[in-house]
Amino acid sequence: MHSFAWWPTVVVLAIATITDLRSRRIPNWLVLPFLVAGIGVSGWFHGWHGVGQSFEGLGLGALIYGILAWKGGMGMGDVKLVAGIGAWIGPEQLMVALVIAAMAGGIIILGWALWRFLQSKVFGSGVLSSGNGKGSLRPQPDLSFGELLSRKMPYAPAIAVGTLISFFSSSH
Repeated sequence: MHSFAWWPTVVVLAIATITDLRSRRIPNWLVLPFLVAGIGVSGWFHGWHGVGQSFEGLGLGALIYGILAWKGGMGMGDVKLVAGIGAWIGPEQLMVALVIAAMAGGIIILGWALWRFLQSKVFGSGVLSSGNGKGSLRPQPDLSFGELLSRKMPYAPAIAVGTLISFFSSSH
């Protein structure tokens, strides 16, 4: 990893995570300039070798997450975010980031599904009332665990965790 990749990547990951959690979208105005800047900065500091590394990282991220998006497991914002990260950190560190992101994503998904399941089964088993019938919490319809797992969830937090941990595991 190039030390100059740290701050731009952290800023983009923070904004992407917040927007993905709020709206389930990662905006193009954030990831596309980040991607182009990654190629430019790598070229500036490392010449054609840096540009090559950027395109390798970009291509690897786009390929892996592109396949996942094509299969319905990711959104295109996730694909562009990972491609941009690859442009900044290159293919070797990106592979570390993606493996850690997959583990973090699995933990996040299971925790989220368990929470939703508990909400529907335990917390949603009765109607809590404030006494006047208004402002009550209504039980959620019965949801199966598989149905909970099939719902879309923001993946930028897992990508952020994987990328940030990869910064500390890199030998560059």
